[in-house]
Amino acid sequence: MKCLIVEDDFVSRKLLQTYLADCADCYVASDGGEAVEAFSEALAADLAYDLICLDIMMPGMGGREALAEIRRIESEYGIGGLDGVKVIMTTALDDSTSILGAFREGCEAYVVKPICKEKLLAEIEKLGLLASNY
Repeated sequence: MKCLIVEDDFVSRKLLQTYLADCADCYVASDGGEAVEAFSEALAADLAYDLICLDIMMPGMGGREALAEIRRIESEYGIGGLDGVKVIMTTALDDSTSILGAFREGCEAYVVKPICKEKLLAEIEKLGLLASNY
């Protein structure tokens, strides 16, 4: 599995990398702009990501805006529905407006910080990206 971790906080970024090290090749971006650029370049090179762990609150382009742009890029490539990259929002925001907004933008899962490894891996398993015996 190829994963892009988008997180502006260094400690949170390293934690996610540690959690996913045994099951994914992890790449990182520190804001939404970097994420969109990395996603676009990977897609153009036919090296698409399977999973994006995307924080919502970041300087510059936030996670929801980045997600909307990622979905727009996918549509330009004719990618839609279940064929798109799986996106898990990883954020401290646990209010219904943030959660519903993220799902409207096209995320598949939403995990509230602090993130525990078991919860994250369970969400990835639900998305079909991880074997159930992991």
